[in-house]
Amino acid sequence: MEEKSRGSFGGSIGFVLAAAGSAVGLGNIWRFPYLAARDGGGLFLIVYLVLAVTFGFTLLTAEVSIGRNTKQSPLTAYKKLNKKSGFIGFLACLVPFMIMPYYSVIGGWVVKYFIAFLTGHGKEAAEDGYFGAFITHQTEPVIMMVVFLAACAIIIYMGVSGGIEKSSRILMPILLVLVIGIAVFSLTIKHTNDAGKVVTGLQGMKVYVVPSLKGITFKKFCMVVVDALGQLFFSLSIAMGIMVAYGSYVPDDANLVKSINQIEIFDTAVAFLAGVMIVPAVYVFNGTEGMSAGPSLMFVSLPKIFAEMGKIGDVIGTLFFAMVLFAAVTSGMSVLEAVVSSLIDKFEMSRRRATVIETICALLIGLLVCFGYNILYFEFKLPNGSVAQVLDILDYISNYVLMPIVAIATCILVGWILKPSMVIDEATKNGEKFGRKGLFVLMIKFIAPVLLVILFLFSVGVF
Repeated sequence: MEEKSRGSFGGSIGFVLAAAGSAVGLGNIWRFPYLAARDGGGLFLIVYLVLAVTFGFTLLTAEVSIGRNTKQSPLTAYKKLNKKSGFIGFLACLVPFMIMPYYSVIGGWVVKYFIAFLTGHGKEAAEDGYFGAFITHQTEPVIMMVVFLAACAIIIYMGVSGGIEKSSRILMPILLVLVIGIAVFSLTIKHTNDAGKVVTGLQGMKVYVVPSLKGITFKKFCMVVVDALGQLFFSLSIAMGIMVAYGSYVPDDANLVKSINQIEIFDTAVAFLAGVMIVPAVYVFNGTEGMSAGPSLMFVSLPKIFAEMGKIGDVIGTLFFAMVLFAAVTSGMSVLEAVVSSLIDKFEMSRRRATVIETICALLIGLLVCFGYNILYFEFKLPNGSVAQVLDILDYISNYVLMPIVAIATCILVGWILKPSMVIDEATKNGEKFGRKGLFVLMIKFIAPVLLVILFLFSVGVF
């Protein structure tokens, strides 16, 4: 008879590493540096840090507390708290269900580039048209997607302590060492540009950390706030059901407040270091105009920079894409777990069956995403004005529509229906001190919902 036990983390360290691994993903590595470079460097960092310890802390605490209080996954946790709030759980489960297919496709791209640099083909990967030729190929992206998805599925199949916690204890320390190592190297880079001027990584670091108020108006500052707010969803894995699922595996005697503080510090540090890895290197070779959002930064711009470094570029490129692959796997497995745990709790499935079913669903939809760049190619204009394919549509609906709705609904549920005391009591059930209690109440009831509504209106193109 198959084991139907939900499982649990062995302790606080396992939970912190798993949650941090979930938060440290592709969104941190390619989106955070781009936004920082675009939004005034240090200005963005300051706004982000302020929002992280206020807005991010509030939603992270709420979701983890909901999970531990109910011992349920997102699909069933919200309904257990309030019978009329089941729709929040459905939407919170729908988000990772939509994200997993295209995240697996992008994870497959990372696998491709890691193999290319590992086998000494880094210069080929840096050539014009390499990335486009790869994603428009009909079979290779599918193979790479399957490899990545299988890695995530195997970890989830092995369970909470034997899979998620064990892999996080191995991957996260390696990931942190690689991030620090590459960041330090990035600061040592020097390059003579076409004008004969020597540009250094430290100059790029200055662009990254020193606040720039050039051309800043009130409207532009509001956009910086909106960008930082949107980035927090990716950076902390909130409004995806993930932290509810992981919270449900936290033992009752664990210090929840301390663990959440550690997750905040770990994730913010890695997000900052991601910028240190990328911004100085890109600045040295391409200037600030070399920064671009999304896949083009990681799969087009950076390989060219590694190629310009000479022989050391292959080594750095290999280490970089190994680090990205570890980050992608730790995030991918958490996205998968949010859905798998929901199937286990809602339909009383075994973990094995739930993992197989969700993996097959992700694979089938992932095929559509892969084919969206070749045999199913089309162009669709989104409400925010961008032109989209299958991947972009899934990303837009999940990240820019559903996630703000889930977060707003969570604030209303915790702040006004259940009252903030529900979360506070859960977080302090063992006598722990809740250091930001007043801030939490203020944020969950008033400030966070307003910020989220503004973010949502920006996301759907109203502003």
